[in-house]
Parts: sequence; structure tokens; C-alpha cells
Amino acid sequence: MSKRAIGIDIGGTGIKAAIVDVKSGELLTERLRYETPKGGTPKGIAQTLQELIDRLPNAQGLPVGICFPAIVKNGVTMSAANVSKEWIGLDADALFKKELKRTVHVLNDADAAGLAEAKFGAAKDFKGLAILTTLGTGIGTALIFNGKLIPNSELGHLQIEGSDYESKAAFSAKERENLTFSQWAKRLQKYYSTLEQLLSPDLFIVGGGVSKEYESFLPLLKLKTEIVPAQNRNSAGILGAAYWAKKHTAD
Repeated sequence: MSKRAIGIDIGGTGIKAAIVDVKSGELLTERLRYETPKGGTPKGIAQTLQELIDRLPNAQGLPVGICFPAIVKNGVTMSAANVSKEWIGLDADALFKKELKRTVHVLNDADAAGLAEAKFGAAKDFKGLAILTTLGTGIGTALIFNGKLIPNSELGHLQIEGSDYESKAAFSAKERENLTFSQWAKRLQKYYSTLEQLLSPDLFIVGGGVSKEYESFLPLLKLKTEIVPAQNRNSAGILGAAYWAKKHTAD
């Protein structure tokens, strides 16, 4: 039984890909990156994915997992963030299967990061409810209960103090308003405290590029729930997508 799958992480500015050992979570190739084609159309992105896959060694016959900035239900992209609106309501699984001529499974990008942490990172073998949050341009979230993904949990857009709090607590807000870590942590405190009140989680995992600076802000938070940095960071989407593809592909 092959333990390998291709993981692809589609973002608004870049697309990353690698072949993954889905048992160990190891990248078996270098992580390739192409710019997301202008406009982010389905056809343009599919062509870019084919070029990326063609560059991966020994990729013949491997299933492909793709994580995408959208709500994804049964392979259909129900929304679109920083890509063409043509994706809304599109059967992305069918499109990529046709264009790439191989088995393809698509999932939400935060869900992929959550899976990566559940299988290969901070939530591995964890019992209870873990909530992954990615702090970046927005706030992405994934719910993991006893290692199982609860898909499409869009908790970044909680209404707090009359605002979509993603606009105040995302890392982009810190940069846009030139906030210190201390000032930003006060906003994160409100956000995570609200999640605690709503869901009573057992673990928070913080991802996104800023997570590498976790010592500058996580110790400032006063929560009932343990909060830790994500372990997979830039490879999380690739790892989670590859695992998803292998999980949903018959051997």
C-alpha cells in the first residue's frame, strides 16, 4: 500500500505543493511554490497545478489533496476568498479530476491545517475538543474532536462588540494599525474568551505565520484553556491536504 499523496495548498497569492508520506507526515520532496495566477480563475489555477505536479518527481498515479480558501462541501466550493467568484458553487473535485486526470479531493484550508495538527502536530493523540486558529489576513478555524475533523467551522467571523471580530483580531489588523503585541493580545483575549464561552474547548492551537513568534503574545493571554503554537506552520496545508486525499482514496 502506497503511503504517498500529493498535497497542494492554494492561497490568494501563492500555490505550494509537495509529495507527502501520510503515515509519518514527512515531506518527501522539496516544497514547490508558484504564484497564484492573476484573477484566480478555475481554469488558470488548474493549469498552474498541472505545471506544479509535472515538476514533482515520481508523482505518477498519486492521489491529490488540495486545500482551498473556501467553504467546501462534498468537493464543491461554496465561497471564495481572494480568488475568482467563479469558484462559488463549483464542483472543484470534478474540475480538478478532469483537468489533472487523477483522483483529487478538495477541502477548506483551515480544515487542512487542523488535520495536520491532529495527525502530525500539537493535537496528535489528543482526546477532547481542540480548536485550531490561524491568525493571518483573517482568522481561520478548525474543530478537531478526538482526532476527528468537524469540517467548515467558520469561527473567525464571530460578532463581538458589534463587529466581525476577525477585522480586529487577525494578524493583519495588528500590522494595519501598528499595534504592539501587548495591544494585540488584548483583542486576542476577547476573541479566545468568547470561544471558551461558546464551546468550552480543551485545547487551542495557534497557527499562521505569526505563530513562530508565539512567545511574544501567547503568555499574555489569561485563559482557562491550554493554548499552544501549531507545529507544522508553512507545511500544514500541504500535509493536511495530502492526508485528506489518501484517506478518501481507495487502495
